[in-house]
Amino acid sequence: MDIGVKYMSAREAVKLIESGDHVYVQGSTSIPEILLEALAERALEDKDLKDVTVYSAFAVARRPSPLCQPELKDVFFQDSFFVSNSVREWIAQGYGSMTPRFLGEVPELFRDGTCRVDVALINCSLPNEEGVVSFGVSADLATSAVECADCVIAQINPQVPFTPGDATIHLSQLTAAVMVDDPLVEVPTAVPTEKEISIGNYIAELIPDGATLQIGVGGIPNAVIRALSDHKHLGLHTEAMTDGVLPLLEKGIIDNSMKTVMPGKSVASLALGSRALYDYLDGNQDIIFKDVAWTNNPFIIAQNPKVMSINSCLEIDLTGQVCADSIGKKIFSGVGGQHDFVYGSSRSEGGLSFLAMLSTTGKGLNKIKPVLTEGAGVVTTRFQTNYVVTEYGAVNLRGKNLAERARLMISIAAPEFREELEREAAERFGRAFLRLR
Repeated sequence: MDIGVKYMSAREAVKLIESGDHVYVQGSTSIPEILLEALAERALEDKDLKDVTVYSAFAVARRPSPLCQPELKDVFFQDSFFVSNSVREWIAQGYGSMTPRFLGEVPELFRDGTCRVDVALINCSLPNEEGVVSFGVSADLATSAVECADCVIAQINPQVPFTPGDATIHLSQLTAAVMVDDPLVEVPTAVPTEKEISIGNYIAELIPDGATLQIGVGGIPNAVIRALSDHKHLGLHTEAMTDGVLPLLEKGIIDNSMKTVMPGKSVASLALGSRALYDYLDGNQDIIFKDVAWTNNPFIIAQNPKVMSINSCLEIDLTGQVCADSIGKKIFSGVGGQHDFVYGSSRSEGGLSFLAMLSTTGKGLNKIKPVLTEGAGVVTTRFQTNYVVTEYGAVNLRGKNLAERARLMISIAAPEFREELEREAAERFGRAFLRLR
């Protein structure tokens, strides 16, 4: 059967990219690295290629992007919706930038033409019997980018799992296909520290049976997952799926029986983890990968009962303003889905949100601040913050005035910083704070 796909080498495929194009590069752990390497080589040889804008978002790469090298600074401009490790230093040096937008709203930028997409570079599974390939672990922005792009160039890669849902395309719809055999990046499961285990226990105690989970990435979310082993009838509607949820799925603790939206199915927009996770996902009809505009839509999230949103952050001030994207003036990552799920959980019947972090940095610096560090971005506003959790406890800021919030936040700060925070709070809030002793 002639399916119309045009197979060619990576070097031939990237010749389809022209000066002035806006190019989307798939993310998660599925960056099409062979195509990027070929594109960099072409740019080094073809001095006529210039002014190419490269869109990227949440991703975990093996190495810095080959497009981020001094010789190519006038060829490619990195425009990231979530600054990943592959472009972080390049953007910090001023050779690229970050476009602020809730991740769930980026597809709208593509679809309404605000951010033009001429070319999409993606990493796909082998085709099924109908000639359909899957984007595997990255439906997120890939779904909308492929929909909007005039030119779609795909790596056809046996290492990519076939995942049901939005992230599929027929071979005949590809402009070009390149056969590769390139393993996905594997992200080691973060083993929680003793302090992170304490945080996980505080959160798990507040999660009821039948809850629908949104769980972030890292040691603290994994600590929460570990503490849920005695729960029943949990559901999963999340942006990112990791290895941490595998034991809950395999033991039937996550059975999605109490969900309103897609009951019986686990829902995610992207995945990152080990080869074991990718193999588990391959062809699994119980796990559906959806466009991030759908998974992160707060009004869809809110339709599930008891939504529990669990995310990490970098620092919080005494009033509950949360920074999760920057370290001072330096952009470290992006908003992702934190805001969407914080809001969605607040509209869910019985829903709660948890913003969790260790009370100090690895260097012993305080992460609960009188005011946020200069330049730090507010990802979750104080008007939305619900539970804040450190290794010293969990406090609920919902319905609390600013002075009450300051008292609660100080109670979960590292003890060595509490006296200083008390002085700052007394000066800022006066008698309203002092009367709470």
